[in-house]
Amino acid sequence: MSFQNADLCDQFDAEVRVVAPMFHSFGGKPAFSGPITTLKVFEDNSLVRTALEGAGNGRVLVIDGGGSMRCAMVGDQLAVLAVNNGWAGIVVYGCIRDAKAISNMPVGVFALGTHPRKSVKKGAGDADIPVTFGGVTFTPGEMLYADEDGVIVASRALI
Repeated sequence: MSFQNADLCDQFDAEVRVVAPMFHSFGGKPAFSGPITTLKVFEDNSLVRTALEGAGNGRVLVIDGGGSMRCAMVGDQLAVLAVNNGWAGIVVYGCIRDAKAISNMPVGVFALGTHPRKSVKKGAGDADIPVTFGGVTFTPGEMLYADEDGVIVASRALI
């Protein structure tokens, strides 16, 4: 499935919500899309591992990490889980690490930046709730489209 967010915005302007330009692409797939699954966590990636250990079925994991720039929420081991379990991509409102390794994996990964420090592991956070950042609310089950021009969200599949 090929798409360009600029074209989707042109065709479905009234239906798409455009996330503020803040993300960098780190994965081996520069464009990805799929139904949204969410996590709301802060400097604790225990629930990220739990989510990525499950079947992705082409979904996109949206992680509201509170915009923290103090540790990484996803590293190469979690990215391997995403690839092996069929996740289309991961969007992190926070940081990742192991950027070089992740860049060679066939999964989309967008994040604010990189940080070498791992997160704590306390199991704190919420799953499958609406989360808001970048001027957009991400609701589980809605569709996310990410490419070189940015991230957009729609309440239904556009392609």
